[in-house]
Amino acid sequence: MDKPRIAPGPEAPPPHRGTYRLKGEAIAAPVLARGLHVVATPIGNLRDITLRALETLGAADLIACEDTRVTRKLLDHYGIATPLTPYHEHNAETARPKILARLAGGAAVALVSDAGTPLVSDPGFKLVRAARAEGHAVFALPGASAVLAALTVSGLPSDRFVFEGFLPPREGARRNRIAEIKSIPATLVVFETGPRLSAALADLAQGLGPRPAAVCRELTKLHEEVRRGDLATLAADYAAAAEPRGEIVIVIAPPPAPQPDTADLDTLLRQALKRLSVKEAVAEIAAVTGEPRRQVYQRALELVEEPDGR
Repeated sequence: MDKPRIAPGPEAPPPHRGTYRLKGEAIAAPVLARGLHVVATPIGNLRDITLRALETLGAADLIACEDTRVTRKLLDHYGIATPLTPYHEHNAETARPKILARLAGGAAVALVSDAGTPLVSDPGFKLVRAARAEGHAVFALPGASAVLAALTVSGLPSDRFVFEGFLPPREGARRNRIAEIKSIPATLVVFETGPRLSAALADLAQGLGPRPAAVCRELTKLHEEVRRGDLATLAADYAAAAEPRGEIVIVIAPPPAPQPDTADLDTLLRQALKRLSVKEAVAEIAAVTGEPRRQVYQRALELVEEPDGR
């Protein structure tokens, strides 16, 4: 008896065979795995793109982007003809199901933002979340990032930082948010626009005090500018100048570590000296308080020599 025939399911589309151009030479892009490919693109200088990003954009069946006009400039520069579809905060709810349908059909879809790494201040995370929920593979293609570029050139501590995104545009809400982030013990990174920069710096100076900061504008572009100073000085400088243009990142130093008064320092030292040598106690308390080791050592010797000292 013959076995019943089972109707074949829908087949995945054949892989897209795209190309990209590098130094005038057309290069065939390798076959791309099915799924969502999150691709970082340059934040200004078109040469700040990885070879893997070019291969992916060339081989993808579809590229989802914030603004097709912006992404088209990048693709034209590298001779890439992959179709584009808009995906941004204003159309995400209607565009996302269509992209997910393409993924379900076996397509390889690339996701890019206008500049930098997707999911940073854009709705990309919702697409990634939905893609993963439906079982699609998601691949990260790291590259340019305005946040990391600004941290790199700011000269401020980068071992721990918090990305705040854009501060609220209205003064009251902005000041409230600044008060909420004031005590975070890390370098702060915020995005800002040219029209709001002066007012934002003034509110930051009022709310955070005279912290060192850097205003990084048009990074990697022809008119790149980095201004450093305390927040109040930067606020005054930009208030007196013409409205700046371009992409702007503000990097702000963390709050100063609270300094213990003499009584607190003595208490900490006495407790440490009960279980440690003078040298070990000094090292521990200097690390905890941030006080100069020489100052802590001098005070430890004074405490040891007291009648009730160790």
